[in-house]
Amino acid sequence: MPPSDATKNNTVIVVEDHPIYRDGIVSSLKLYQDLDLIDAVPDGGEGLKALRQHTPDIAIMDVNLPTINGLQIVRQIRSENIPTRVIVLTGHHDREQTLHVIKSGAQAYASKDIPPTQLITMIRQVLQGLYVINGEVMSSTQARNWVASEIGDMSTQIVEDGNEYYTPLSTREMQILTCVAHGKSNKEIAQELKISQQTVKNHMTSILRKLNVEDRTQAAVTAIRHGWVRVND
Repeated sequence: MPPSDATKNNTVIVVEDHPIYRDGIVSSLKLYQDLDLIDAVPDGGEGLKALRQHTPDIAIMDVNLPTINGLQIVRQIRSENIPTRVIVLTGHHDREQTLHVIKSGAQAYASKDIPPTQLITMIRQVLQGLYVINGEVMSSTQARNWVASEIGDMSTQIVEDGNEYYTPLSTREMQILTCVAHGKSNKEIAQELKISQQTVKNHMTSILRKLNVEDRTQAAVTAIRHGWVRVND
């Protein structure tokens, strides 16, 4: 029987573009009287708007979302000091992606095949201020130590900005990489973004360095694989 003795209901927002999976999460949440689902949206931009409006206790979101991906949302709400704790669920579960998600400011990361009961347990753990990484429950100190250890192991692939959170690419670089993933030339990118072709080339050089790849095709593949860019938008 779902617990119902909580003294305070915790608010939840779901950001997931796949209707069947989104509906499954929503149905699971509705079984628990102490969890109030206040919104479920299919789009990253809508998700960010809902998070700003409602500042829920928990956000459950995918990485690969239309308009704005999950990593960008997490970094944005952290920069705006929105106190929502974030659980990221994804079908692209690998070591590097896990590090990116936690370093960006999320509290938990799991594969989308997580059973509903485990998801509810994870929500409760995150609400207690804990982190859940690769199935292991950690304190904030343990999570920071884990991030530092992973960065040390993958130092050639990780680029730090001046903030506390990992940022793979700047906003402008993400715009350019999205154009590249859609097959646009430097000239077309320059025209669309109203910048010079030389500026596009300079940004591409930075993108290749940050992603540790040799050419624009590899950069696009890396971005698509990690859900930073959607080619069907």
